Amino acid sequence: MGRTAAWNPVLLFLTFVGEVTLLLLDVFRRLFRRPFEMNETVQQMAFIGVASVPIVALTNFFSGAVLSLYSSQFLTKYGATGFVGATVALSVTREVGPVLAGIMVAARCGSAMSAQIGSMAVTEQIDALRMLSVHPTNYLVIPRVIAAAFMLPVLGLIGIYSGVLGGWMVAVWSGVPSGTFIQSVQQFVEPWDFIGGVLKTPVFGLITAIVACQQGLRTKGGAVGVGNSTTNTVVTAMVLIYVANYFLASIIFPPN
Repeated sequence: MGRTAAWNPVLLFLTFVGEVTLLLLDVFRRLFRRPFEMNETVQQMAFIGVASVPIVALTNFFSGAVLSLYSSQFLTKYGATGFVGATVALSVTREVGPVLAGIMVAARCGSAMSAQIGSMAVTEQIDALRMLSVHPTNYLVIPRVIAAAFMLPVLGLIGIYSGVLGGWMVAVWSGVPSGTFIQSVQQFVEPWDFIGGVLKTPVFGLITAIVACQQGLRTKGGAVGVGNSTTNTVVTAMVLIYVANYFLASIIFPPN
């Protein structure tokens, strides 16, 4: 019993990796095959993108504000107010904006996608789709993957601008001249900082959608199973986003 229990986490991990890999391969294989669920894709874009704008903008705004609050106090103390804008803007463009956008979508949309598909699984609606010759990957998975991959860059940009705006407002309130803040941003922040940050977001969207669909499709056990799948989706997607962010950052922004 003890040896079996010790292997359970390894088996669960290998099962998860295998199911996600097979689902991802199935998505790529069926991506350009008919039927194309355009209505479902547009609905998912509205759900993931438009409906997530307020929470992404709000969280990034106050994250940038907190960064500015600490950096303004510290740098002003040592007479380095000219670096406040660069510190806030580089942090937000490279890391805070893209990562928070991915985390908010994983928490808000990933949980909802997993719950919806999981409810369909436990009520045998997915089996009904197969009987009607509608493949679940085409109808359920691909629209969510496309919507997440295309809308996360937009949300990432919104998060970046919201974070910098929050940082600017707090910096000015803390005594940093507005012109000094803006000049610092223009001097030290390069276009690649924006581009590199936004390039991370489709990966975060893909992670969220694939994990949510995988957990939803394997749901069993009624309402309790749906709740477990939803929890597993949020936790797993968030962890994978942070892991992926490290490797993406090391590739996109390599140390000199």
